[in-house]
Amino acid sequence: MWEYQHSIETTATPEAVWRLWADVDNWAAWNAGIEKIEIDGPFAAGSQITMTPPGDDPVLLRIAEAVEGELFVDEARFDSLVLRTTHRIEPVGQARIRVVYRMEITGEGSDQAGPQIGPAITADWPDTMAALARLAQG
Repeated sequence: MWEYQHSIETTATPEAVWRLWADVDNWAAWNAGIEKIEIDGPFAAGSQITMTPPGDDPVLLRIAEAVEGELFVDEARFDSLVLRTTHRIEPVGQARIRVVYRMEITGEGSDQAGPQIGPAITADWPDTMAALARLAQG
């Protein structure tokens, strides 16, 4: 298994962050790693997201879990590998929250593949999360 986590604190409200997450069609406004994106239903467990990074092939993500105002989990499968990303909102204190992204790569060969592909996938998380927080703060 390979894992990576990054978090950022913000004065944005959980509701503001959730609104941005649930508005999948506009993720590219705060995530430079998206050229095109579509969701096949509501922002809820079971829906599928097709995300195309700039210059790359589309990646299919399935929303495995969604709890409004708290977290959502997406999964991508590549042969025997499962890339599971948890996006979580945690209260920190008065008028502050922490936004946490955590990726786990599991499955056959994950000990070798994880360190090869994981850092490239998560490299933009600090910038992406900072842009999300700025937009959510208004």
